[in-house]
Amino acid sequence: MLLYTLSLGLTPYDDAWALQKRAAAARISGALPEDLLILVQHPAVVTLGRSTKPGHLLASAESLESRGILVREVERGGDVTVHEPGQLVAYPIVDLKRHKQDLHWYLRQIEEAVIRALGSFGLACGRVEGLTGVWRTRTDGTRVKLASIGVHARDWVTWHGVALNVENSLATFDHTVPCGIDGVTMSTVARECAEAGLAPPPFDAVEAALVGAMGEVFALTPQPIDRRDSRLA
Repeated sequence: MLLYTLSLGLTPYDDAWALQKRAAAARISGALPEDLLILVQHPAVVTLGRSTKPGHLLASAESLESRGILVREVERGGDVTVHEPGQLVAYPIVDLKRHKQDLHWYLRQIEEAVIRALGSFGLACGRVEGLTGVWRTRTDGTRVKLASIGVHARDWVTWHGVALNVENSLATFDHTVPCGIDGVTMSTVARECAEAGLAPPPFDAVEAALVGAMGEVFALTPQPIDRRDSRLA
């Protein structure tokens, strides 16, 4: 089985959101015969998942949008999440009926793909019990979060996905309680590699590593497709 991959570069959030919904509908109907992994970066945007609590957005939507930061309420699970340039966002459109009909299993598979991808550069990361995402513990014991995950599914077909901080500024996170976790420290692959004495990998290399790891954990063979593919129209 294949994993179609579609790398879009810097893409407005609303465009990618609409594409996800079209792709999910095509996957449900069978018009899209294989799972799809959409890879993007977004201009600054804050998304509010179904579990967002009052007070986790630290400024009004109007105030943020006046600074060029979009705010969107979305159907995914989870709390408040940030996207900004330099962050790798991956949206798997996966038919879990062909894998395992278990969203908790699916979340662990996404975490595993990120852990493997970062491990390929020598950066050891892992999970924190009871918290979704991918984390790293520094040599001084400080725990930082590198990847946030929030998904949605209909008829066991998924969309939304994982946001991995690669080389982004993290400035947009200042306006939120990231993932609704008080006191969480967000970091990036670049910062953590520097802290660990490793050479930070290029963004494209991280993207390629994540594609390979997603293929591994879902037992799929990655195959690039064109953004003009008629099945995504």
